[in-house]
Amino acid sequence: MSAPSPILVGVGQVCDREDDLATKREPLALIEAASRLALDDASCLGLAEQIDSVRVVNMLSGAAYEDPASALAGRLGLPSGERLYTAIGGNAPQWLVNRAADDVVGGRRRAVLIGGGEALQALRLASRASVALPWTQGRGRAPTTGDDRQGSHPDEWQYGLQMPTQIYPLFEVALRAHEHRSPASHHAHLAGLCESLAAVAARHPQAWFRDGKTAHAIATLTAANRMIAFPYPKFMTSIIDVDQAAAVIVTTDEHARRLGIPPSRWVYVHGGGEANDLWHLKDRVDFHSSPGMTEAFRQALEQADLGANAIAVLDLYSCFPVAPQMAARVLGVPSDGSRALTVTGGLPYFGGPGNAYALHAIATMVTRLREAPDDYGLVSALGWYFTKHAVGVYGMRPPARPWQRADIKQRQAVIDALDHPTFVVSAEGRGGIETYTVLHDRDGAASEGILVIRLDDGRRTFAVTGPDAGLLTALEREEMVGAVGNLTMQSDGRNGFRVIGA
Repeated sequence: MSAPSPILVGVGQVCDREDDLATKREPLALIEAASRLALDDASCLGLAEQIDSVRVVNMLSGAAYEDPASALAGRLGLPSGERLYTAIGGNAPQWLVNRAADDVVGGRRRAVLIGGGEALQALRLASRASVALPWTQGRGRAPTTGDDRQGSHPDEWQYGLQMPTQIYPLFEVALRAHEHRSPASHHAHLAGLCESLAAVAARHPQAWFRDGKTAHAIATLTAANRMIAFPYPKFMTSIIDVDQAAAVIVTTDEHARRLGIPPSRWVYVHGGGEANDLWHLKDRVDFHSSPGMTEAFRQALEQADLGANAIAVLDLYSCFPVAPQMAARVLGVPSDGSRALTVTGGLPYFGGPGNAYALHAIATMVTRLREAPDDYGLVSALGWYFTKHAVGVYGMRPPARPWQRADIKQRQAVIDALDHPTFVVSAEGRGGIETYTVLHDRDGAASEGILVIRLDDGRRTFAVTGPDAGLLTALEREEMVGAVGNLTMQSDGRNGFRVIGA
């Protein structure tokens, strides 16, 4: 008898675009609805009785739930069993699928329900109306599973580097410089990539934005599409104010056969990968690559015994354009919009429900592969700032070999030992710009540049420009990576930087 293989047998998604607060549902209600759809999708009346593990992705809009997984299981009337709630991170959905695959194949679980979702639009509407929502009332925080380290460091906070909109642009600018594009040509490249994502969202029934924005609309700065942090205007950034939820059910082909689940519902998990980059931004090897991402892809493809060229369908995590570009480079596929890099439309157009987006990608991938049973698909997910990575490879065909993942700890140790620049909080003297971004006010005006500086001795530090209009303009129009200048201590205790000759 062959060894059991992990499969997904049921998926469900919901999207509530209504803007009437009176009709809005709390996040657990959305996840419950998605879970019921997943149970129905499996075409097996007895499946619910077999679910002995419920795992819920961390919620930003439901932070006061004391035990989200138990609450979800109770709403669904599921039998007693394991209840898990993840740490923060967009990698969590794929990480949960990988771990569920381990558990069902190892006989520790029969069937695992994974759910995630947000009601962030409802929160925004409530805030505007000054209405307190019952699910947001404090009752304590649920314990979590997974790596719960803070995503950024106080040394980074000091320079305004704490939010994704402030940090991902640093990677984008570094990648642009590494690929030798001018700011103008790269902006056009990003617009073409984003247009291709938006076109996919326009065809997805659960997408938040289905208007299929054009490259011109995405690239053109307007009051509605103001610059957030160079080089990203609003239409290139993840939309988080959404009410969306998804759920998937993982079991084995052996168990599904006993339950009578039709093989037409089965999608095999062929490979799973996980890795972290050096944890803090200040310690990264560079800002145009991701060793953790590369390793997670390698693990998943090696386990699946497939090359990247065998993957027909992709969903590469796309909180900001730099993320799918980096993933595409790892896979060796184009990122200019000529190949679809998403099955949903990505976080700026499909919607970015907090940490749960990748669950929608997985659910959509299952549906897509059922329609093309000879294809293989890959989903990538990441948490924090290119920090935590998880990858899954899927297909309708049974795997050629038993499910067995690589020694993740041993491979992670190699990344953790990578040589990287020494970081110093304060510095004076000469240095060169390694990467940068320019923050903009809500009216669209440039307000401050945040720079990563490499000192002449190789050490790294952060710096700010202050309201230096000439330098801010140059940072957005010229190639300033590599520009040399002088660091001085400002009165606020931060490093200031001025380009030599400016």
